[in-house]
Amino acid sequence: MLKRTRYQYGSLRLKKRRTGPDAWEFRYYETASDGSRKRRYVTIGTKQQYPSDSLARKAVQALLLNLNAEVPLAELNVSSFGAVIDKFRTEEMPTRYSTRKSYESMIKRHIRPKWADYPLDRIKPMAVEQWLRELKLAPKSKAHVRSVMHLIFTCAERWCLIEMGKNPIALVRVKDSTKRLKRPQILTVEQFSAILSHLKEPYRTMVIVAQCLGLRVSEIVALKWGDFDFVNRTLLVQRSSVQCRVDSVKTEYSRDFVPLDAELATLLLDLKERSLLNRDEDWVFPNPVTGKPYWQEEIQKRHIAVAAAAEGLADIGWHTFRHTYRTLLDETGAPMKVQQELMRHASIQTTMNVYGRVLSDTKRQANSKVVQLVLKPAVQAIANEKGAAIAAP
Repeated sequence: MLKRTRYQYGSLRLKKRRTGPDAWEFRYYETASDGSRKRRYVTIGTKQQYPSDSLARKAVQALLLNLNAEVPLAELNVSSFGAVIDKFRTEEMPTRYSTRKSYESMIKRHIRPKWADYPLDRIKPMAVEQWLRELKLAPKSKAHVRSVMHLIFTCAERWCLIEMGKNPIALVRVKDSTKRLKRPQILTVEQFSAILSHLKEPYRTMVIVAQCLGLRVSEIVALKWGDFDFVNRTLLVQRSSVQCRVDSVKTEYSRDFVPLDAELATLLLDLKERSLLNRDEDWVFPNPVTGKPYWQEEIQKRHIAVAAAAEGLADIGWHTFRHTYRTLLDETGAPMKVQQELMRHASIQTTMNVYGRVLSDTKRQANSKVVQLVLKPAVQAIANEKGAAIAAP
């Protein structure tokens, strides 16, 4: 006959310390493989962190969920959504730095302050929908917050904390979640050339790469010379870097080869020859102070925004070049499937994905048309600048 698993509450006490503030100690039993039970002790935090017994007990709820993982659903006594959030943060957070950082921000700033003290069965779809409606966020950001809550409740389903198929967030709607509050800025070729004239190296070449290839800035700062095949004129986009944390690219579809136009390849080879760090394993754009990838936010704030302001342009950022690249592809008459391939998007429409990959020659021609549009004026401006420097006494 199977032995019934009972709910374990553990015990909490305030332990005196010889030095430093008193600390909350949580005591519980751990069952070994042979069936024996051993007492365990965990320090939860100090009296300063949790001034009252009730606050300290809230801090151990995630641990209690783990201790009672085999207890039947009917006997579980989960007092708050905050305990589920803590268990999610411990066991289910994405490993990719930028995604994890985004989730942590939404939990800390929005989800936890509102819902942490609510029992799971008290969180209802209409209440969440009304709360989202009142948040001072863009519709798309509200949709992201909703998605994180939905993911946390999905984990609660898997942990048998709520009944399967009873995720309340599944019924929550976010109005206009696909609409932008502001249309993205699109640069003309003349505006792009004007911005370049105010940029110094290596930022100028970084911006040229952004505009000629449509890469995300996290992918640009993470480029290594070994990613380039200058013989076959291709670039393999395979990693990203956010605040010096090097990771995989944003999605599986983002990892792909992109074509290198001959003029862009010449410009990059010139940069490689002038660089002291030009081995395959070296960064293409290393920060000279740290030797690591740049923090892209600093380049945007100190260089791109300043260069744009000098030309009377506002709200110009790294993603402006990606939006502009997509628009220029459209203007050159590139087929939609080719645009999807060059932008490395997972899909434009699901039905379009069944037609296979575009021939590399077609992609190369579409990309080259964009490069010729934006790079020729830039190369001419750089040549004029060098000529003026040589002619100066």
